Amino acid sequence: MLALFRKKNEFSKGLEGLYGDMHSHLIPGIDDGAPDLETSLQMIRGLAELGYKKLITTPHIQWELYQNTHAIIQDGCKKVKEKLATSGIDIEFAAAAEYFMDDHFDEMLESDEELLPIKDNLVLVEFSFIMAPTDLKEKLFKLQIKGYQPIIAHPERYLYYGAHRHWYDDLKEMGCLFQLNMLSLCGFYGKKQEELASYLIKKKYINLAGTDSHTVRHIQIIKASSSVSDTIHKLLDAGSLLNPTL
Repeated sequence: MLALFRKKNEFSKGLEGLYGDMHSHLIPGIDDGAPDLETSLQMIRGLAELGYKKLITTPHIQWELYQNTHAIIQDGCKKVKEKLATSGIDIEFAAAAEYFMDDHFDEMLESDEELLPIKDNLVLVEFSFIMAPTDLKEKLFKLQIKGYQPIIAHPERYLYYGAHRHWYDDLKEMGCLFQLNMLSLCGFYGKKQEELASYLIKKKYINLAGTDSHTVRHIQIIKASSSVSDTIHKLLDAGSLLNPTL
């Protein structure tokens, strides 16, 4: 399986310009990402061979499904880093979180619990793919009041905003950053998501690109896709992405 990652190609060199990936699920056994430490290392090796120098992994905190605490995440991160130290993989590894904007998230804000940022005050958030949150702006405003800047994870995957695209404008006007899933660029999630990704890029709304890798296969698909490669090169050349500053 790892042989697929050993051969450098043009796209691998292109990803070196990104420097850091800030959306992935690499800590074993705590969400729907890597199930065990061996798989974590396979995924990390694959990302390193794509050219990444730094990984900020982002386990789900979604209370109905993944009741991860910051202590659980940091403990898992420590175990991965200890294994990396003897693996020969030259990459920086850290952990933040992908926060689902549910009632538990509200409770965290109300109790002034310190969040796990991507960097500085940047916090990665997501919400339902099925139904638009009725109080999204209020939740985002509360997050901002606490001193954080929201990064909206994979905005192209919220298809209900595709029919009401002014919502994207509203979120940008609020000061939200947008993080594109690279898998959307090759139609992995569907044609509509791919089209919305293209729309957001044309609007110059994309600030970060993430692999959102949950499996080894996700990384293989990213490596093999020329459409992903071409688009990432263009975004880097335009200076649109914050990844190199992570």
